[in-house]
Amino acid sequence: MKTGYLGPKATFTDLAVREMFPDYESIAFTTIPDCIDAVVNDEIDIAVVPLENALEGSVNITMDYLIHEVDLPVRGELSAPIRQHLMVHPSQADNWTDIKRIYSHTHAIAQCHKFLHTELKGVRAEGFTSTAGAAQYVMEHPDEPIGAIANELAAEEYGLVIVKPDIHDFDYNRTRFIFLCKQPLELPIKPNFVGYKTTLMITLPEDRSGALHQVLSAFAWRQLNLIKIESRPTKKGLGNYFFIIDIDKSLDDVLIPGAIAEIEALGCQVKILGSYPYYQLQGK
Repeated sequence: MKTGYLGPKATFTDLAVREMFPDYESIAFTTIPDCIDAVVNDEIDIAVVPLENALEGSVNITMDYLIHEVDLPVRGELSAPIRQHLMVHPSQADNWTDIKRIYSHTHAIAQCHKFLHTELKGVRAEGFTSTAGAAQYVMEHPDEPIGAIANELAAEEYGLVIVKPDIHDFDYNRTRFIFLCKQPLELPIKPNFVGYKTTLMITLPEDRSGALHQVLSAFAWRQLNLIKIESRPTKKGLGNYFFIIDIDKSLDDVLIPGAIAEIEALGCQVKILGSYPYYQLQGK
């Protein structure tokens, strides 16, 4: 089995792969769409991609690609703690406060806004395709006064020195990673197993007032616990949205199918994006 992830080595997605698929061959991809396309084209069996961060919200490129570009079911999910560190090349360690630029993924930069605005005010922060890619770039340019925001594994992998640990704005910082696979995936019941969830995409009819309230009622009277509701643009015009809903339950034979039938009777379109186990690593 081959697993793909947003690379290069030592990204947070790589950490998720090492946790869930330690015995699989892992392949790094430059972008999230490249990783997902590799499953579609049978180059790999599983794509592990970030879906949502506790501080920055949904990873829109993942969500939109799943909705508009490919048809791959979600087979599993892992929630993992995220710790962001400022690191530099060893040659810059003694003068790290004089660095002129910092590189990282845009989400990581946003998660460290307070630190960057106070302790490194005026230092230019530039987006990179991944946190580990930024660390690799710093390693390859030892003479430049630059730094990267990434995790401990990236510092170890690319020989960098962490000069300021835990620079993220809030202690509770986690990311949800999802596993995409064409075929059903047998995942182990590990100690960090939490439970099962089902994700639906619901498109409301344009000319029915109160449709969202009626949709939610279909879940409420069946006592189906909704753990997330998010709207996303349909890309067909301003004000046109569909809804992504996570149900805290695996797909059964009665309750969820009954709710879907009731919602479709309202004129809504419903697509099941996946019913899958989810896991959570310990830590803040």
